[in-house]
Amino acid sequence: MPIERREQTMLLNFVLTSFFFLVSIRDGSARITSSFIRSEWPAVDLPLDHEAFAVPKGYNAPQQVHITQGDYDGKAVIISWVTPDEPGPSHVQYGTSESKFQTSLEGTVRNYTFHEYKSGYIHHCVLEGLEYKTKYYYRIGSGDSSREFWFETPPKVDPDASYKFGIIGDLGQTFNSLSTLEHYIQSGAETVLYVGDLSYADRYEYNDVGLRWDTWGRFVERSTAYHPWIWSAGNHEIEYMPYMREVVPFKNFLYRYTTPYLASNSSSPLWYAVRRASAHIIVLSSYSPFVKYTPQYMWLQEELKRVDREKTPWLIVLMHIPLYNSNGAHYMEGESMRSVFESWFIKYKVDVIFAGHVHAYERSYRFSNIDYNITSGNRYPLPDKSAPVYITVGDGGNQEGLAAKFLDPQPEYSAFREASYGHSTLEINNRTHAIYHWNRNDDGKKVPTDSFILHNQYWGTNRRRRKLKHFLLRVIDEVADM
Repeated sequence: MPIERREQTMLLNFVLTSFFFLVSIRDGSARITSSFIRSEWPAVDLPLDHEAFAVPKGYNAPQQVHITQGDYDGKAVIISWVTPDEPGPSHVQYGTSESKFQTSLEGTVRNYTFHEYKSGYIHHCVLEGLEYKTKYYYRIGSGDSSREFWFETPPKVDPDASYKFGIIGDLGQTFNSLSTLEHYIQSGAETVLYVGDLSYADRYEYNDVGLRWDTWGRFVERSTAYHPWIWSAGNHEIEYMPYMREVVPFKNFLYRYTTPYLASNSSSPLWYAVRRASAHIIVLSSYSPFVKYTPQYMWLQEELKRVDREKTPWLIVLMHIPLYNSNGAHYMEGESMRSVFESWFIKYKVDVIFAGHVHAYERSYRFSNIDYNITSGNRYPLPDKSAPVYITVGDGGNQEGLAAKFLDPQPEYSAFREASYGHSTLEINNRTHAIYHWNRNDDGKKVPTDSFILHNQYWGTNRRRRKLKHFLLRVIDEVADM
């Protein structure tokens, strides 16, 4: 066969394969349960003398530094840190040139006790009125013990603003956690969407609970001091421990990790919303009341009305418990929230919902179960183009290990699933398309494993999909005629 003809045949085969693969993905007929078997790593926390927990040099030096968005639209940052020995200064010096800090702002400081553990002095300082898409340098602490960091603000809220998010959940502080964190840092993502379960300190007792919150804060500082993490709380943040006379839920979490909840008219730091670049991000609390007439229910009802897809085309929701999950671990735990909120997610065309809790990875097709009615026989989720994609990323690496027992057969709504550690990225290109990746931690190596193009629910119309189909068919005809 002549070389030219062979090349034409290869091109035709490639186009045909690509076309039918895209059709199968679109129509939900390519369900995959990965056959990858994760080799065992130590599912134990890093030892206390590990370098990842190193205390910064200097008396009373600031540690556990972390930042998050400080307002609704991305022009403010909350900087938080801990001084272990005494309060010390609570101000932040900052500016746009390295080691040249033109502005100083005063923050707040407080501490707390948990059983017999006494925390360090926890500082929070809000930097407001920042310029978009600007790199800022900041300094905290005093004298020889001061420390310097930097962060970059997002582009202004705009429908075509590109931005790259990392998604992490259920991280903990094991050797696997360290691998996940290092891989995220290498990803080039600019902000973490964190879907709950931070330190897993509640797996310890007495003073070790607070101690493991401190080690986790130092562990993640290599990222959290430079990249904003958008926080949501999981079950391991509840820490209801009556045997220790600690019965106030989320006590450690709320003292240490503040959120800009007032900016979105929320009454609780556990549920709130922010706008960042071209995304409207809603954070929900799986372990706070959410049924009709509760504060979270009433707030979400109003917040969804505030979403302006002309300005922020991408609508993303974070929660801890997945609404769709085909793993034996935590199976059906999300049903109560699904029954309350799923119809809203479809009505407002949420693009993607990220959750954790299940220590494995899973991605869904666009399905819904809003017509569920056991009397009429409507019992199963059905394809729904208006539904979000559900993605479970509770695979950060904590000491509880992986959830390896998936239900068999794989449900129709499940597109891809694998019991491995890892993290995800969502790279928004413009108002119509974003590229999603899930990256497996394979014995310390970052391995791209699952990816797809996410079409925006508001701007990605059926007309565009038909246009793509006609284009591929035209290419097939042209190749066939060569």
